[in-house]
Amino acid sequence: MANDWLKDSFRTEYEAQSEAIGRFNLAVFGKTGVGKSTLVNAIFGEDVAKVGIGQPVTQGSHLYVDRVGSLGIVDTQGLEIGTDDRLIIDEMRKMILRTRKMPLSEQVHVAWYCVRGMDRRFEDTEAEFVRALDELGLPVVIVMTQVPRNESGFHPDAVALAELIRQRHLPVVPGSPYLTYATPDTFTGQRAYGLREVLDATFRVAPGGVHGALVAAQEIDHSRKASEAQRVIAAAASSAAASAAVPVPFSDAVMLVPIQLGMMAKIAQLYKIKFDRAALMAIASTTAATQAGRATATGLLKLIPGAGSIAGGLIGAGVASTYTYAMGQAWLVVCQRAATGSFGRVGEALDTDAVREAFSSELKSRLKVRSRQKSA
Repeated sequence: MANDWLKDSFRTEYEAQSEAIGRFNLAVFGKTGVGKSTLVNAIFGEDVAKVGIGQPVTQGSHLYVDRVGSLGIVDTQGLEIGTDDRLIIDEMRKMILRTRKMPLSEQVHVAWYCVRGMDRRFEDTEAEFVRALDELGLPVVIVMTQVPRNESGFHPDAVALAELIRQRHLPVVPGSPYLTYATPDTFTGQRAYGLREVLDATFRVAPGGVHGALVAAQEIDHSRKASEAQRVIAAAASSAAASAAVPVPFSDAVMLVPIQLGMMAKIAQLYKIKFDRAALMAIASTTAATQAGRATATGLLKLIPGAGSIAGGLIGAGVASTYTYAMGQAWLVVCQRAATGSFGRVGEALDTDAVREAFSSELKSRLKVRSRQKSA
């Protein structure tokens, strides 16, 4: 019964945090075959961009939106850059006007215009298309794809094309294109590069209100995920202190404090852990802190300065904050390991015993560290 209660409570927080994170919506354009899907998949995860999966933005529209968690990809279907530019821009204008008064998560935030690096030309129609996107109020990043690079530098033809584009003084970020190679080529030995720079540029121009969604959606900058998770943990610890003095036994506090469940839910989403798997991890983790009952709680309390006795069943601000902080750090490590498949790959059974052991070990370690910090 306790597990059922925890799963239902975690679901509530998971859904609330999903709504709070929102969605980052990216419009991706470029001629057929330039590698748009490869680029998107490389930055946001394999199989994010699936041809023909999205839903039309309005009935009869050629603009489609693929919604995958905290990411929305706006793409065209059945239209070709250089031939149907006016129609694409017209439909983009209608979409932007329609969503302008909607929540931020429904609006389009950034556009990528992709050019194959070895095409050796950038046509006037493409330049006009980029200017039209800018006139619609969309920040535009030009990405040159499939650009070979060796120890001497970029392929000279791609460098020449990038300079040609730069000389057009297009309204793009930061004024010139980004050269990239999205996925490694084992035959030629070509390594992937340039993706982090494209992502950084996207962060610079995306509205601040969708940065959390963009952090969650991308999969190449793990330091951003960790930094965002640390902010979530700090906020939860502060909130726990503010709402302390909860009249419940400490051994039950992990499951009863919604702040902690919300913290866990948000961090799980930052690492793209789906609800069912995240819920199993949450149950295993909270069980690790309470499975030995009151004796375990007493042992943990001894590690926290000023915790005193749990005989009265009262949790003070210091205890609530310290425990929440340590719990958040332990949960972050568990989520990071889960994202790399340490407890079983996605689609495989979750090794809940390994999750429980990892969380318990990390929690005790974090509590000891926190205790020393507060004693110093």
